[in-house]
Amino acid sequence: MFHRKFSARSFAATLMAAASATALLAAPAFAQEPTDDARLSTVIITANQREENLQDVPVSAAALPAEQIEAIFSAGEDVLALAARVPALYAESSNGRVAPRFYIRGLGNTDFDLAASQPVSIIMDDVVMENVVLKSTPIFDVDRVEVYRGPQGTLFGRNTTAGIVRFTSVKPSEEFSYRANASYGEYGSTTFDGAVGGGIAPGVSARASVLVQHRDDWITNSFDNTKMGGFDEVAGRVQLAYQPDDKLDVLLNVHARDLDGTAAVFRANVITPGTNGLNSNYVRDRVRFNQGGGNPQNYSGFGASAKVGYDFGDVKLTSITAYESTSGSSRGDIDGGVAGSGPGFIPFDSDTRDSIDDLDQTTQEFRLASDTGGALSWQVGAYYFDSEFTVTTVGPFGFPPSTTLTHGNQSWAVFGQASYAVSDALTVTGGVRYTEDDKDLTVAAAPANNRSITDDHVSWDLSAMYALNDDISVYARVADGFRGPSIQGRDVAFFNPPSVARSETVMSYEAGFKSTLFDTLRLNAAVFTYEVSDIQLTAVGGGGNLVQLVNADTGKATGFEVDAEWAPIDNLVLTAGYSYVDSEIQDSALAVGICAQCTVTDPTVVILGNTRALVNGNPFPNAPESIANFTARYAAPIDSTSEMFVYTDWSYQGATNLFLYESTEFQTDDQFEGGLKAGWTKLDGSLEVAVFARNITDEHNIKGAIDFNNNTAFVNDPRVWGVSVKIAN
Repeated sequence: MFHRKFSARSFAATLMAAASATALLAAPAFAQEPTDDARLSTVIITANQREENLQDVPVSAAALPAEQIEAIFSAGEDVLALAARVPALYAESSNGRVAPRFYIRGLGNTDFDLAASQPVSIIMDDVVMENVVLKSTPIFDVDRVEVYRGPQGTLFGRNTTAGIVRFTSVKPSEEFSYRANASYGEYGSTTFDGAVGGGIAPGVSARASVLVQHRDDWITNSFDNTKMGGFDEVAGRVQLAYQPDDKLDVLLNVHARDLDGTAAVFRANVITPGTNGLNSNYVRDRVRFNQGGGNPQNYSGFGASAKVGYDFGDVKLTSITAYESTSGSSRGDIDGGVAGSGPGFIPFDSDTRDSIDDLDQTTQEFRLASDTGGALSWQVGAYYFDSEFTVTTVGPFGFPPSTTLTHGNQSWAVFGQASYAVSDALTVTGGVRYTEDDKDLTVAAAPANNRSITDDHVSWDLSAMYALNDDISVYARVADGFRGPSIQGRDVAFFNPPSVARSETVMSYEAGFKSTLFDTLRLNAAVFTYEVSDIQLTAVGGGGNLVQLVNADTGKATGFEVDAEWAPIDNLVLTAGYSYVDSEIQDSALAVGICAQCTVTDPTVVILGNTRALVNGNPFPNAPESIANFTARYAAPIDSTSEMFVYTDWSYQGATNLFLYESTEFQTDDQFEGGLKAGWTKLDGSLEVAVFARNITDEHNIKGAIDFNNNTAFVNDPRVWGVSVKIAN
């Protein structure tokens, strides 16, 4: 098992988080409607592909409020800012602002390759973002951000064994509207998120949105006195809606992004052997790189979708056709220093560039859904997915030699779901989905490394929800999920064959309650346990510098999550959440490579002359044992039209093991970050002026590591103070 260091700080933080979660609430969503004579708003989610009240859906879910989204992205943050913002959700990346890795209830994938699959699916405007680069699509002008915890295989398909993060943009309407949110802070951190839209002809409306983010280069490379660390991100979206009558509705969506920035900044030997904290080799705004070319990162992408709905009266047909493309590259000084001159002992230099070229993803979904007015509601559908792209790995100085791999993936599925109101109090829901998934790897320069794999699976779920009274409901859910087989070809560049992992399947059990009390407190909670058969894991790095897929016999996890929102008095709203996950790899024979300069605490064996760690009983990698979040907003009315306000948000990440093996160095202790925003706003939302701070206490948190030739780590963003202005009508 993972033996975590117990401290007064960790106990106090956990106790405070648990107490707050028990007393407070689940975060409200973007799309909210005031309830009659209540201080709370109705939270709308779409876990069943239709808009429903969060309190009526038998699934553990959370949604982030608009004010929190605006706050956490105010200094130019990317999608990783969502980490630990709701219970059981975590995210990290060793690829800078692209290729994020998401984890829900501890289940994720640490693979840094651009072809890696993930058990957390990202859905953007009804379209799956399957590739890890597509998962980094910028977040702007959004209406809802929802998190569904646990397998979602029936309606959302394969690769959702952990859950889903779903983003829904603000849609066009016939009423003219505009909004603009601009901020400026330290390091030249600039963000502009704006949109304008309205009716342009009878039955036709449009909306155009844009995001501009910038940060100056702020990290000095002492080797050659150059600068890095900045970025320029531009993204845009145009939507056109056509609704000539009550039967037909069409929504067209065209979007694009362009990123010119800095890849992840790795810092050599900032962890002293035998410890797990940052040492004197670490200086936030200084590195010493002799390679990497300034760690450049450049990506561009384009996509379009057409959502067409036709209402036949008793049933509605929905078709979603979508296309996504992206290309780009990242280069970095991977060892984080200079061989022979440090910082610390670096046995050799490493400079690598990875690129993804001409990714083309096409998806088609059809759904036929009944009217929800009766006791029985149902939906059936079919889905098709096709993707192809190339990944090139190259060492600018000849090692590794340039290697290009072509990945192809085709999948199709049919599904159905039905929900029946047995009585006014009891509703039962069940669904089933059949999926076939095929993957191919082609290596033109070395055909012997070509691989093809295929599998199929029937996923299903069954749930029941019972209303004890008008304010409290209980529910139970059992769900089966499926992540298709995977191919990892990165080791081809290092003269090793690709690795293949069998499909993983999960069986999840969950029970919970949802309550709205006194019109001021919303308190939801769930307990869960799940078992993953043939869990796909990635042995990353180690002294042999391999990246290999492996299947462990079983992965098990048990835990709970609590979401709360409390409005105890007028003008004060508090939200809090807490989750706990105890995960364990179960495979007595699984042995993986270990770090080059650290203290491994697992039992070890020697295989073909190489020392390997036995990881049976270890926690899942990058699975925080605890996650907590807290927000508070207090307003002081000035007159009938305006108010002063203070808003703060905090997130907490408990002890986390970074790799499959356990070592003293690569376990992080309790971490937290907080933000503050204070200002003046008009009550109708037309104008707001504020000051803000992100990472207000200037925490220096290790977010990940590279272990193959020294104790390299990368850290969180620095503190940023700034000002913001928002206008809207």
